[in-house]
Amino acid sequence: MSEIRPFRIEIPQADLDDLHARLALTRFTHEIAGADQGVTVERVKRLVGYWRDGYDWRAQEARLNAYPQFTTEIDGQNIHFLHVRSGNPDALPLILTHGWPGSVVEYLAAVEPLSRHFHLVIPSLPGFGFSGPTTELGWNNLRIAAAWAELMARLGYERYGAVGNDAGSMISPELGRVAPEHVVGVHVTQLFSFPSGDPAEFADLSEEEQAGLAVLDWFWKEKGAFNVLHSQQPQTLAHAIADSPAGLLGWLVQLFDEDLDDDFVLTNAAIYWFTGTAGSALRLYWENARAEQPKQPTTAPTALAMSEGDFASIRRFAERDHHGIVSWKTLDAPAHGHYTAHTATEALTSDIRAFFDGLR
Repeated sequence: MSEIRPFRIEIPQADLDDLHARLALTRFTHEIAGADQGVTVERVKRLVGYWRDGYDWRAQEARLNAYPQFTTEIDGQNIHFLHVRSGNPDALPLILTHGWPGSVVEYLAAVEPLSRHFHLVIPSLPGFGFSGPTTELGWNNLRIAAAWAELMARLGYERYGAVGNDAGSMISPELGRVAPEHVVGVHVTQLFSFPSGDPAEFADLSEEEQAGLAVLDWFWKEKGAFNVLHSQQPQTLAHAIADSPAGLLGWLVQLFDEDLDDDFVLTNAAIYWFTGTAGSALRLYWENARAEQPKQPTTAPTALAMSEGDFASIRRFAERDHHGIVSWKTLDAPAHGHYTAHTATEALTSDIRAFFDGLR
């Protein structure tokens, strides 16, 4: 068994100096006023200016280092994770999984409230951040779920819950599939189930379901280009975003809500930049596009806690793919957007706690 090694983030000052120099030399692109063609020059200029002259990486580094961190090798891949034990030795462990363009930073605000009741394991996805680039093919959702099962076993956890957002909302149900005797429940913020194409699925859609389909249709037509590019040619894009911090920002912030605070956005971007994983993280889409899809639904007890302004999950499609759904809700306002662990921490963590308390 591979050893578990303590880890501390210590970005060399030379890397910060190099970043500052690159930001100072940014060549901004041209745009036509009034045309919605993607992330605006104004937004990128503002973020670049703050990243160069106001943002404090060392403060964010210290915030991350305030929590115990470790690395271990699983299935040939380095895996980085935060491991925060609850003051209650009998607490249920949870493994919390982020997505793209996020990182473990997604869950930092949730650590304190959740660790009162749960032991927390928060890994960086293979190919993301401090887990480093993936070094071989095959790291799709199912393989990551199997790695998470091994990680939890290596930590001595026999029974645990799985929590996820974005890619984590796909990996966490898969963890319930690969380790059903260990996963007591799955809590996610999206259930990515889509129409199969069978006309019968559309026969009696409610107004709410029709509205949800309209949101999905708009998203894929107007903002789905990243998914296509990542799934088809991630390496082509990687050259640009691995070399230009402004280019990296421009690509990432298409999926960072406008109302997110700049420190959250830049800390996620900085992690990709300093670890050299801006390109390797994109491979997850390429891998999943080529992975064999499970033929059977998941059965672990599952809770969905979505929010307005995010992916609109549709229950009839979700129940086709997940037979264990026991809780389905939209978090109350002001919960909004894609990163509720950060922006609506109390609402989301309260729902996580209530769900797992109900299972126990």
